[in-house]
Amino acid sequence: MKSTGIVRKVDELGRVVIPVEMRRTLGVVEGTSMEFHVDNQDIVLRKHEKACLVTGELSEDNVELLDGRIALSKKGAKILMDLILQEGETKGWIRK
Repeated sequence: MKSTGIVRKVDELGRVVIPVEMRRTLGVVEGTSMEFHVDNQDIVLRKHEKACLVTGELSEDNVELLDGRIALSKKGAKILMDLILQEGETKGWIRK
């Protein structure tokens, strides 16, 4: 783990401010979901990556849709699109 030399105090509500330089570097913006893990005596904080609804793939490249309720990988999006088109043609929702 890389040390930055930055130290922050925990406030009365247990909050710690993540320095703006770190947030920018890691792409952490307001509303970003964060995960907390305990590793021996360390608290590890990382961006939460949602698994693809179709493939289960965990990736920073996954796209979140419907206000974060659905996450899709590129592969999952293609599979889902193919299934939607196939079902749409079968049901008559989509015409060729």
